[in-house]
Amino acid sequence: MQTAQRKSLTMLRWMMVASLALPVALFLVAAYVSYGTTTEEADREIRRSLEIVHEHALKVFETIDRSLSEIDEIVRDLSDADIKLREQTLHARLRQLSDSLPQMKSAWVFDAYGRPLVNSMIYPAPDMSFMDRDYFNAHVKDSIGTFIGATLTPRTPYQGAAFFSISRRRQSDDGSFTGIIQASVLPDYFEHFYARIGRTPGSYFALRRFDGVTLARFPVAERSAGPAARDIPAGAADTEQLVTETSPIDGVARRVGYQRLAGYPVYVSAGMDTATIRDRWLATMGRHLIFGIPATALLIVFLTLARRRTEHFYVEAARRLEAEDALKHGQRMEALGQLTGGVAHDFNNLLTVIRASADLLRRPNLPDERRQRYIDAISDTVARASKLTSQLLAFARRQALKPEVFDIGRTVVTLRDMTKTLVGSRIEVVTAVPDAPCYANADAGQFETALINMAVNARDAMAGQGLLSITVTPAPDLPTPVAPHDRPPLGYVAIAVQDTGVGIPQEQFGRIFEPFFTTKTIGQGTGLGLSQVFGFAKQSGGEIGVVSEVGRGATFTLYLPRVAPAQDQLGETSGHAVPISGRGMAVLVVEDNIDVGRSATEALAELGYLTTLVDNARDALEELIDGASRFDVVFTDVVMPGMTGLELAEEIRRLELNIPVVLASGYSHVLAQQGTNGFELLRKPYSIEELSRVLHKVVPVPLYRAPPVAPNSEVR
Repeated sequence: MQTAQRKSLTMLRWMMVASLALPVALFLVAAYVSYGTTTEEADREIRRSLEIVHEHALKVFETIDRSLSEIDEIVRDLSDADIKLREQTLHARLRQLSDSLPQMKSAWVFDAYGRPLVNSMIYPAPDMSFMDRDYFNAHVKDSIGTFIGATLTPRTPYQGAAFFSISRRRQSDDGSFTGIIQASVLPDYFEHFYARIGRTPGSYFALRRFDGVTLARFPVAERSAGPAARDIPAGAADTEQLVTETSPIDGVARRVGYQRLAGYPVYVSAGMDTATIRDRWLATMGRHLIFGIPATALLIVFLTLARRRTEHFYVEAARRLEAEDALKHGQRMEALGQLTGGVAHDFNNLLTVIRASADLLRRPNLPDERRQRYIDAISDTVARASKLTSQLLAFARRQALKPEVFDIGRTVVTLRDMTKTLVGSRIEVVTAVPDAPCYANADAGQFETALINMAVNARDAMAGQGLLSITVTPAPDLPTPVAPHDRPPLGYVAIAVQDTGVGIPQEQFGRIFEPFFTTKTIGQGTGLGLSQVFGFAKQSGGEIGVVSEVGRGATFTLYLPRVAPAQDQLGETSGHAVPISGRGMAVLVVEDNIDVGRSATEALAELGYLTTLVDNARDALEELIDGASRFDVVFTDVVMPGMTGLELAEEIRRLELNIPVVLASGYSHVLAQQGTNGFELLRKPYSIEELSRVLHKVVPVPLYRAPPVAPNSEVR
């Protein structure tokens, strides 16, 4: 079985697993969300019920409070003896008051010894003491306002339902205790009300004191005069609270809300059994399963049929895979042919020029004019080979760029004449640059190469005839927006190169920046032009965009981050510069390739430099530690076995040897990834003029510390 076929079967198997796992996962997520929704709905119901029982209880207690105030007004100016003299009249009045209030069982007036002076139940009141009752004892020592007692049963000869008391203190004008006024309230009244509103299964209501004593409860349970297992939750005395708790009375877990009655030491609670909430949730999820299970089963059946059908096409799929493999092999051969036929062809041409010039230089009695022409040919050919190598490294993003701040518009204007010569007289070249300078911090040489590559690409697209426009404009952002923290503060500089050529077909848009991809015939190009532009843009922190329509030309736009002008910009002239004499400057040359090292030291010695050559970084450190004052500058290769040149420079900086370092490299992935860390960089291949100038750039003052010795090189 072929790999692709195994993958397809594996994918179908995973799809079958996913067809079961995904619904299960979705069901679990839905169950979690549904449980939260069901709980929230139950909490809303509990809050609504809590508002009702709170309002009801508050009105009941306020009514009884007013009744006690009325009784207090009746007996306030009467002594105990006067009350007993008027007992029959007062009894009738208290009875009328209690009969008018269904929640009140009876009303009482007690003396200071707990004996009833008058009540609404029996006339005359029996001579007995109620000093042991909590509603009496609570007022003996201090005035505590309204007191609410625990649930009690009547004492003989009194009969009837259980009650709890609401009482007040009676006192004389001097504040001494003279007895109490008490109203007996029926818990049944609250419980019947709770039963009427609690028709939903699992409903729960209760009326409790602050110490946890239950005064009334639904569903009704055996009454307890002792404190409940749970006191009022923290904060429930002032604010509404919802908690989940298990009742110590019946052992049922409930979701319960608490709220205080303002002005009274009691609170009401409303709740719902957690089992009821869970049953609601299960019922909801059951409805989902009614539809989910058949749909999932049907999907699994379809996937099973698809897997079996796929197996029937294995033979045809194998044939197609063989054809695809043959096509891919042909594409790889074509790419390899482009590489060998393009790059190798160009390098062979360059090597041919160098070989021929070198052979001609060996001829005796060669005139100086021809000798100089052959030397110039070798130098120019080496520069062209270096440019081709730079194109390869730039695409791979392993070319160590040498950034500098320069004006994009000025560079474009400077290259205009060269571009006209390059594209030919039948192509009109138009440039447009802004009046204000647009600075970028990039490799100026690589930028020029990128611009030339885009111009050559446009020339080939126009078949040597048409209009080429190069426009420089500021751009606040890229066509594809980037993250705010990645956007340069000053935006970008956009360099648009537009042609009137044949355009780019849509199917080729994804390949135009690939290395070695070209529409030219084999041997006419390497396909590295646009790939160099792409690599340079990415490595410089910019972007390259393209817009094209077949038959109407194309526009390539290079975006580079815009920067402010440098404070100390120097207008260095380009061209063939004259080498600078060393005049005794001492240079420590570190180069693992002995031929390259000897060439550099011999060339420097010809210019008067004092050179010492070592072939590794460790020996160079030993030379510097033994006597750093003997050298004015260190010139080191980057790529070396063991410690690299960049690591050597960092070690010199760490040891604070106070000696400048110049790096030399033609290729280094370390430099491409990390940069030069502030050290000067000279690219290989370099000329003696470039080497002498970069040495004087890092050691500008002609005060050299080296002792006067013979101008020959020392090799170690």
